[in-house]
Amino acid sequence: MKPSSRYVKIVEWSDEDQCYVGSCPGLFYGGCHGGDEKQVFAELCEIVEETIELYEKDGKPLPLPTSGRDYANKMLRIA
Repeated sequence: MKPSSRYVKIVEWSDEDQCYVGSCPGLFYGGCHGGDEKQVFAELCEIVEETIELYEKDGKPLPLPTSGRDYANKMLRIA
């Protein structure tokens, strides 16, 4: 398993921006956006890989993983 697999990646439609927005909570703020959902996800995955490489290059510990925490069901309970 790659280290990037340990982080939740979210792509969602933004009515405000009228495009898809990708983010990786817990690893970095911000993300990427675009009109094609699959393309935004692919770009997001690249950004996650690059971010992890930067952490490693700088000798910084990675933030705690966000995968495996069942966020989808937790969000449903909040809504």
